Order: sequence, then structure tokens, then C-alpha cells
Amino acid sequence: MGRPVAIIQEEIRRLSMAEKEEVLRALLEDLDGPPDPDVEAAWLAEAERRAREIDAGQVQCIPADEVFRQLDSLLKE
Repeated sequence: MGRPVAIIQEEIRRLSMAEKEEVLRALLEDLDGPPDPDVEAAWLAEAERRAREIDAGQVQCIPADEVFRQLDSLLKE
């Protein structure tokens, strides 16, 4: 292995925020592996399906503040 991780971490801490973001993006891309070409199309199809359900009145939307209120209540239990 090359340089110790502690030294690399210290060097990263001295970078600007933009440089840190660039390093982080590169690391995440390495960890995630190659992008799945079907993911974007699948998410678009899911969004379109959900929009059709809302437009057809098949589902009832819940305001975000209500969702967070319910989550907060559940977490306190």
C-alpha cells in the first residue's frame, strides 16, 4: 500500500470545499461501480405511473408536514 490513510485524510482536510467535493464524488463513483443504464428509465416509468395514479384519484397525497409529524410520533413510541 502507498501512503498511510491518516496522511491522506489530513491532506483531504486541507483541501477547499470544492476540492473535497470532487474527491468525494470520485470515491463514491468508484464505490458504486458502473452506472446501471436502465435505472434512469425505470425511475421515469415509476414517476409517470405515480402521476397517473394521482391524476386518476387512485391515491391520496399526504402533505409532507403531516408525514413528518406521523414519523416523529412513531419514533417517539
